[in-house]
Amino acid sequence: MAGTTPQHTDAEGVDGGVGLTALLVAASRAVETHRHDSLAQDAYAEHFVRAAPACTHWPVRIEEVPDGDDNPLWGRFARYFGLRTRVLDDFVLRSAGAGARQVVLLGAGLDTRAFRLDLPSDCVVFEIDRAGVLAFKEQVLRGLSAAPEVKRVPVPVDLREDWAGALGTVGYDPAAPSVWLAEGLLFYLPGPAETYLVDTVDRLTAAGSALAFEAKLEKDLLAYRDSPIYTATRRLIGIDLLRLFDKGPRPDSAGALAARGWSTSMHTPFEFTRRHGRGPLPEPNDALKGNRWVFARKLAP
Repeated sequence: MAGTTPQHTDAEGVDGGVGLTALLVAASRAVETHRHDSLAQDAYAEHFVRAAPACTHWPVRIEEVPDGDDNPLWGRFARYFGLRTRVLDDFVLRSAGAGARQVVLLGAGLDTRAFRLDLPSDCVVFEIDRAGVLAFKEQVLRGLSAAPEVKRVPVPVDLREDWAGALGTVGYDPAAPSVWLAEGLLFYLPGPAETYLVDTVDRLTAAGSALAFEAKLEKDLLAYRDSPIYTATRRLIGIDLLRLFDKGPRPDSAGALAARGWSTSMHTPFEFTRRHGRGPLPEPNDALKGNRWVFARKLAP
């Protein structure tokens, strides 16, 4: 789950680089969980934040933020992650309702969908991420005596290695329908790595399978360096997202899937803000302007 960047993206756990962004998302989910108008509930999220030395001082409730929802990071950006969580939760549940019994989380981070979602009892959730990230998650969940709602299979492998081979050794069945999430992942990868990942998902999936991923359409990410979201994230918690994102040209993964018989749709997050009645809306110098959520389903040949 890393591109070629100078900010410790190869860090094995959650204490640096891209691993630290997993804690940012966990803190955002904690803030969302405690809202009176919450879009998504994740009772485990704040425990991840409190267990990691790098972020014990981060807020887990909007009431802990002096300027509340006016704060670009813990207000608007955290609400974005809460909205994204809800939208992808709904996508997984719909896919399971349509027959998928395998859920594959690419770059799973601190995702707790195996514990949170009301999935069919015969579902299996495969969580692919680096060993250090999964070990930290396991330690926190074990300390809470947390039990998953369905079978959960951690797959400790870097996405730059043979993750497909590792997945095949732990019971994943490419002949059965599956649902895949690449949540907040692809823009950290070099373009060729994204292409390989999408090609591999296509190769490993049967008709009736589904994939959701997040893309960024900006041609020049640095044009938004002084945007409120990126500025606040650097200043308040020391994460420079623009150093972590890969700067190379992005492939047209949605187009590649469509050419291979997938139905695809691409949406702005703001569409879901309007649908749910809460979440971020467009604003000037908006770091979210180029974000797109892509949903794809593999059709029968």
